[in-house]
Amino acid sequence: MFIAEPMFWFVLALILAAIEIEIEGKQGWAEKMPTWYRTTGFFGKLYGLVMNGKPLTGYHLFMTIFTVMIFHVPFFSGTKWSVSAELSTLAIYFVWCAVWDYLWFVLNPYYGVRNFKRQNIWWHTKSYWILNLFPLDYVIGLGLSVLLAYLASSLTDNSVLNRHIWLICSFFVLTLVTIVIIAPLYKSWHKAMRQRDDRDKAGIFHI
Repeated sequence: MFIAEPMFWFVLALILAAIEIEIEGKQGWAEKMPTWYRTTGFFGKLYGLVMNGKPLTGYHLFMTIFTVMIFHVPFFSGTKWSVSAELSTLAIYFVWCAVWDYLWFVLNPYYGVRNFKRQNIWWHTKSYWILNLFPLDYVIGLGLSVLLAYLASSLTDNSVLNRHIWLICSFFVLTLVTIVIIAPLYKSWHKAMRQRDDRDKAGIFHI
């Protein structure tokens, strides 16, 4: 269970990161997608305040709702809801979001770890970067996740916090494995799959 849970959430982050790379390419934060953008208005400004100046988009709105629902599936499949269980779920979600976001850069052939720098990522430029290595968003997400796990643990027992620390450590190790092994393989596959395109044979027509 201690191995299966981190693996499941990490693979989910990998898959969603790959999906977003297929959709967005090198234009992150839905820059070229046919979705709406908001930086003004009440919700646009509120989102920008919470997310360090990032625009609110229709894509991110529905993707956030979708991923939050995924994390709450157990409560609709027999797991009893409680305040502690909810706090523990949100704790996992916040650290998972940071991992998911970072994996987009790790896997993306247009970025990679080497190009993960503030000056290369316009949607992260308004965020403070820790030692120019990671945006403050990641640190806040990690800190909030630990705080929520601690609160959940205080309502039950220390096993909740210990399990969460194990999850974070597992994410760290799995991210290193991805950087060294998985990302190079994915980038090679990404390039190979673009050597040919069958759109002209697919029978596509436009109304």
